[in-house]
Amino acid sequence: MNQILFLWQGIPSEYGTILLMLGMFAIMYFLIIRPQVKRAKEQQNYIGQLQKGDKIVTTGGIYGKILKVNNRTFLIEVDTGTKLKIEKSSVSSEWSKSASTEADETQA
Repeated sequence: MNQILFLWQGIPSEYGTILLMLGMFAIMYFLIIRPQVKRAKEQQNYIGQLQKGDKIVTTGGIYGKILKVNNRTFLIEVDTGTKLKIEKSSVSSEWSKSASTEADETQA
């Protein structure tokens, strides 16, 4: 009987394994998933607030000024007379003055 009890103690319980898995999932959620969801929500709010005249940078690195806002797209002016139609989801950030001076320096 003592041998059976001794062997029984060496087997990990199912509850311990489940708690370990839940703990690992909680850590992954708070360190990886939650910040990504927060960032995506902020990006959607930013894109929703864009309007005609705003200067933007696309994910492809194209700088432009918004000429027209549609449901899913923007019409942007890249250069004088050069217009592009882009998806709203391709907007990366705002074209700030510091970014424009950096772009001008790299062209020179």
